[in-house]
Amino acid sequence: MAGYTPMILQYLSVKEQAKDAFLFFRLGDFYEMFFEDAIHASRELEITLTGREGGGDRKIPMCGVPYHSAENYISRLVDKGYKVAICEQVEDPTAAKGVVRREIVRIITPGTVMETKALDGKTNNFIAAVVRVGGMLGLAACDLSTGELYVTSFPEQMESLIDEINVYQPSELIGDGSLLDKVQAAAVWSRHLALTPREPMEEDKLAAQYGEEELSRLSGARYRAVSVLTGYLDETQKRSLGHVRTIHSYEPNQYMILDHYTRRNLELTETVRDRNKKGSLLWLLDRTQTSMGARLLRRWIDKPLLSKASVEARLDAVETLYLDLILRDDIRAELQPIYDLERLVGRVAFGNASGRDLNALRSSLRRIPRLTALCGQSGSKTLQAVVEGTDDCADLADLIETVIVDEPPVSIREGGLIRSGYDDYLDQLREASTNGKKWLAELERQEREATGIKSLKIGYNKVFGYYLEVSKANLGMLPEGRYERKQTLANAERFVTPELKEKERLILEAEDKMIDLEYEKFIELRDHLALHLHRLQKAAGVIAELDAYQSLATVSAERRFARPRISEGYDLHIEEGKHPVVEAMMDGAPFIANGTSLLKDEQWMLLITGPNMAGKSTYMRQVALICVMAQIGCFVPAKSAVVPLIDRIFTRIGAADDLIGGQSTFMVEMKDIQTMTEKATSNSLVIIDELGRGTSTGEGMAIAQAVIEYVHHHIGCKALVSTHFHELAHLEESLPSLANARMAVEESGDNVTFLRRLVPGAASTSYGIYCAQLAGLPQSIIGRAYELLDGSESARIAPEPKKLPDGVAEARAIVQLSMFDEPAAATESGSGRRKASPKAEQLADELRKLDLFNLTPMQAMQWLNDMKIKLNQ
Repeated sequence: MAGYTPMILQYLSVKEQAKDAFLFFRLGDFYEMFFEDAIHASRELEITLTGREGGGDRKIPMCGVPYHSAENYISRLVDKGYKVAICEQVEDPTAAKGVVRREIVRIITPGTVMETKALDGKTNNFIAAVVRVGGMLGLAACDLSTGELYVTSFPEQMESLIDEINVYQPSELIGDGSLLDKVQAAAVWSRHLALTPREPMEEDKLAAQYGEEELSRLSGARYRAVSVLTGYLDETQKRSLGHVRTIHSYEPNQYMILDHYTRRNLELTETVRDRNKKGSLLWLLDRTQTSMGARLLRRWIDKPLLSKASVEARLDAVETLYLDLILRDDIRAELQPIYDLERLVGRVAFGNASGRDLNALRSSLRRIPRLTALCGQSGSKTLQAVVEGTDDCADLADLIETVIVDEPPVSIREGGLIRSGYDDYLDQLREASTNGKKWLAELERQEREATGIKSLKIGYNKVFGYYLEVSKANLGMLPEGRYERKQTLANAERFVTPELKEKERLILEAEDKMIDLEYEKFIELRDHLALHLHRLQKAAGVIAELDAYQSLATVSAERRFARPRISEGYDLHIEEGKHPVVEAMMDGAPFIANGTSLLKDEQWMLLITGPNMAGKSTYMRQVALICVMAQIGCFVPAKSAVVPLIDRIFTRIGAADDLIGGQSTFMVEMKDIQTMTEKATSNSLVIIDELGRGTSTGEGMAIAQAVIEYVHHHIGCKALVSTHFHELAHLEESLPSLANARMAVEESGDNVTFLRRLVPGAASTSYGIYCAQLAGLPQSIIGRAYELLDGSESARIAPEPKKLPDGVAEARAIVQLSMFDEPAAATESGSGRRKASPKAEQLADELRKLDLFNLTPMQAMQWLNDMKIKLNQ
């Protein structure tokens, strides 16, 4: 590094401490980057790449961003998965000998963002750590902006680890290097997942952070996960983590397990098509008034409960608010003005809260007493328990109100923060400053009278201080010897007098002291609040929980949902159930309700057949969503519902190639089925849509039947299976706990109406060609498809498989009986419709003439008998 300037040498020395990050090196009013950092940053940020002399003849690549707008540039880099190290001057330039000393004061990473503008208020930003200890895997996840820290562990199974990581969808993952490599291969939850191998924190530092008692509750894997995560946060943030003190340790089996594909297929928090919140279950249920409540509601949806007592407690709170509109509206009104207390507390702990942040904190705390009173009088044991013993932090709110003015400036270093009357010395300095400015106004008046120059004025700038300004046209009117020339302008001259110099010294000294003293008093207040972070966090937790309850109650009341009855048994019974999101998106159009009965002593498997577009997938999803809603403590879209505690939901819905992994849709389906066969228990719910597609008809039917039989014989869980293989309907006869069901269809001439209603029995056709016609395929294709269909139904052209599994051969023999003796006719050329026989035409004409609404059962029987006689003639 010989030949570099001292400043570049300092840069290179600091850069060694942050090799994997962009180094924002503070030079004056800019953050500068050099060498490779400059080249890459100019490309990523689309800013100009320049050069700088670095010593000798060397020209070093350089780019920079203004200090005041750096937050936007940092956010752009972090959003892309990069890390940014902030290097600041840490000594007074006027007192420095040589190059001003600079140090990294913070490293901003995707998982440690604190700046409010870069965060989604209704979503957590987690950083997670994964470790292996013996035969156990540990996972710790922290949202640094709110101070939440969760930790769990489980036997060494990668699927379980991936499922649990998926709950948090971290933006950054750290931990044991070998484990990170395996997780990265399955990282389906984030496009920009930063991965960093890390070692644990020293035990004494960890104990200082959490306390021995808190750490004593953690096992080996959990202890190591917390240690690794905390050490990384301490190293990158280089400041107090006072708001990260409580460790929430939990067992995975406390909650329903939902893997990534199940969450995606059920569209719990975002839609499959465009990954938007609108159209998801969260979109429907989120009527929260605060950011804290929105984040908590999302976590409830991500982790439905498996404790009947806990679910019932939530349902009791929701029911109270559901039935009492006035109470619900009063609580919503109190919640609406509350700011994001959790993230305000984080900013206080980090030492970057402003005067406006503290006022937001104060106004939010003022709402707690009224909320406490409303819930205390509600009659709900759950709501009363939530607010019981709640600390409203009134002393902290009073202190903030005493210290901070009503409308503080954005910056805390410009003065104007502290309220008059709080500090005597500060008030004296303000008086001196005010009087000094009055003296200046009086001096200006006197000088105008003494000189006769009406345009004479007193001004100020940071370079020359206070001055008297006289236009050049009036310079001859100034008396000799009294004025000292200070500055010459194009059209005026500026002067000072001994009196003005002395007053300037007193005024500026008072203003400097004022600003310094106000900053000092503000820091004292912020540090005092930092001693009470735990109190503030508990208050924020109370508000978040109340907000989540009122949100569920508001939606349930508006949509007229029903309270589910939670059962610890097996049976699932839903009367007139609906898909909550689809109904909400229909803008008032009627939604056809369908019931569901999966009963241990009768049937707990439904084999659902029917055409495309008839509503099979919607029906199956709605059953799963009703179970999820019930277990988060929400009312459900049904007339009534008895819902058992479901430990896990498995879904196989929709086509999904894994192109990167080199797997076809069929292989992805088989992988999902394999996971289901391995993990499902009798308390699970299995949903498989279009089982067996993606391969040949014979093999698809064989696999479908084998899977159905395995679920029936070996798992015994509640299951909904849809298929286009109508030949599998015979399984109802051999599997006692399976029943056939189909989506009802009404045909009238050339029109087909999908009734969206689930009825017993098997369907006879899928109406696939009709759906293709609705999609707008050319009539030539439609006509040819009908020709081929007629040919394949009348004479099997394709060779049969040489050998089929038991049951499938019998299924092949099942054919759709014709109502008429004549063979199927060819299609009309270009029409896309099959020619009907004369007798069929005759029957169709008679059917069209029927007045179905006024036809009695006896008349219908007589009509059928007449038709039979005519057709046999």
